[in-house]
Amino acid sequence: MNIYVYGTGCGAGDLTDEALPASRVEAFVEREGGGLFLGRPVISPEVLAGRDFDLLIVASRETERIARELEELGIDPGKVFYLKNHLVPVDRNRDETPAARALGKDYVNQVRASERLIRIPLWTKRERIEGEGADNDYVRLKTLEAICMRLESVPGAAAELGVYRGGFARWINLLLPERRLYLFDTFKGFDAAESTDFGTGFTQAHRNTAAEGVLSVMPHPERIEIRKGLFPQTAVGLEGERFALVSLDVDLEESTLRGLRFFLPRMCEGGYLLLHDYLNPKLPGVKRALERYEAEAGRVRAVPLCDVNGTLVISV
Repeated sequence: MNIYVYGTGCGAGDLTDEALPASRVEAFVEREGGGLFLGRPVISPEVLAGRDFDLLIVASRETERIARELEELGIDPGKVFYLKNHLVPVDRNRDETPAARALGKDYVNQVRASERLIRIPLWTKRERIEGEGADNDYVRLKTLEAICMRLESVPGAAAELGVYRGGFARWINLLLPERRLYLFDTFKGFDAAESTDFGTGFTQAHRNTAAEGVLSVMPHPERIEIRKGLFPQTAVGLEGERFALVSLDVDLEESTLRGLRFFLPRMCEGGYLLLHDYLNPKLPGVKRALERYEAEAGRVRAVPLCDVNGTLVISV
């Protein structure tokens, strides 16, 4: 089979680690083609439209945008299989037979089981989180919006440790435009010494994370302070800073523990720390890190979310 994969992020990394070796992929597809991902070429959708293929697997959460793009390019929807086929008003998968042949029926059934439709909350008078990326883990994003509404009387800065490509930090910056937002990351991928247990696809998907690209998606970049390098060395000079909101999304146990140790004692009363991937079975180190922190400092007050990766909302 001639198989192409749309996306070079975490979805594509998980796919190649779990079900489809990169050697079986003719090429990966991104809006701006060029370069390599997992040793395979990256082409644009326009180039794909001129090729004959059996299956295009869309591994991006931008399901609706990509579906419209492919339709405009005249690509047969029967040859397209969407892995992130949830949070959309229609089932985009027309024919699962090619995907079942390529990935196995069990994997395709797993994808089917994840489909959900989520209604807009009644308290939302106006969608502030809208447009491209707004359907990327809707429960998590709407919880962030509700939390930011609670922070009006809470002092302190905002921060994110583990920025990836800025998808979540973008919304923090939008919802808290007057606050300083510190972004802590290596901006070049995981620390090799800590990520040895993860697949090549997962680790390589986190390498295309340059700070310049992150800043380009921020609605208020003048409020951003980039802290590039390994944490907590990058927090030197901020020992006296206080925080109202922190997103902790570093995937790995030791990095998560270092983040908890630094930020929780510096949270303002009424603030929140969002611990991403707390219930993610693929990243058990996050939960272990919290357990270790609680053994040191006592149990935290927290509520788990039913978002895609099981965020834990810690209130101070």
